Amino acid sequence: MKHTAAGLILSLLLVGQASSQSSKTVNTNMMKQGNEQYTFDLSDQVIRQKVSFRNRFGITLAGDLYLPKDHGSKQLAALAISGPFGAVKEQSSGLYANQMAARGFIALAFDPSYTGESGGEPRNVASPDINTEDFSAAVDYLGLQASVDRNRIGIIGICGWAGFALNATAIDKRVRAVATTSMYDMSRVMARGYFDKLAPEERTKMLEQLGEQRWKDAEKGELAIGTHSLPGKLTGDEPPFVQEYFDYYRTPRGFHPRSINSTSGWTATNALSFMNTPLLTYIKEISPRPVLLIAGENAHSRYFSEDAYKAAGEPKELVIIPNAVHVDLYDRLDVIPFEKLAAFFTEHLL
Repeated sequence: MKHTAAGLILSLLLVGQASSQSSKTVNTNMMKQGNEQYTFDLSDQVIRQKVSFRNRFGITLAGDLYLPKDHGSKQLAALAISGPFGAVKEQSSGLYANQMAARGFIALAFDPSYTGESGGEPRNVASPDINTEDFSAAVDYLGLQASVDRNRIGIIGICGWAGFALNATAIDKRVRAVATTSMYDMSRVMARGYFDKLAPEERTKMLEQLGEQRWKDAEKGELAIGTHSLPGKLTGDEPPFVQEYFDYYRTPRGFHPRSINSTSGWTATNALSFMNTPLLTYIKEISPRPVLLIAGENAHSRYFSEDAYKAAGEPKELVIIPNAVHVDLYDRLDVIPFEKLAAFFTEHLL
């Protein structure tokens, strides 16, 4: 397969030949298989509770609340955590919440709208507006808990949800600090391609294809699922970062039956609202609240964190993890700097 800039966008962002299976059917099947499967072990220092809450669009979100076992009656600082893009709370976000709860924080990992166990129809859809709101809804929930000090709430966004985390923090002044790992700016990559190399004529072609797909969806009365971003098996010809994604989502390491990236695909028209809705337009308005951006030295996505760092106001910090690739920051406990994250939020959630 030839991986041009347009080809990468068309395949990885799922603007391709649509499958005939409806998103609703896919979601139902995944739910039947999901059960209580997690891709990590729960810390013996942590309690996990199933919770739900509603966002301001009326969608009920499903989450896992992680609490330190010995938290007692004292109010604690809390964190809302989500990502990566196309993942579920039983994967990376839950792992992060588990680790942060073991370090003394109350942490909420949640499934974004239209995915996982959260509500919303149709399924397998993302939105720059609604997914930004999902973080604020998580802050709403945390701030109503008796065990949480609502003046000490922060956000962690992983991969594609890092962009939403920064956008939510810019607009939601209740968030006191934000950290991201392996950041993607989904609006930028969908609109302009990897490394901003999507030519104007390629962008026009994408938009024409999206428009044609809308006609097909309208005729069928349902949104088609786009071709999966990952192959069923590797040939060895894929770019390294595609192989890295495969090694997480398609193997026992990170597979989950409710994860879009493991089993299904986003809707074929999913990119539409991202194409002209830049997520980081107001990133400077996070200041004077602190921003921590963490990326792997060898990550294909590193430039997103570096550019966000340049655009953000003070205080800000960029941490580059030596030798790490993008997916190392999904689950590698020997790579993810949890002590750094704990120190950052301990300092700034005063």
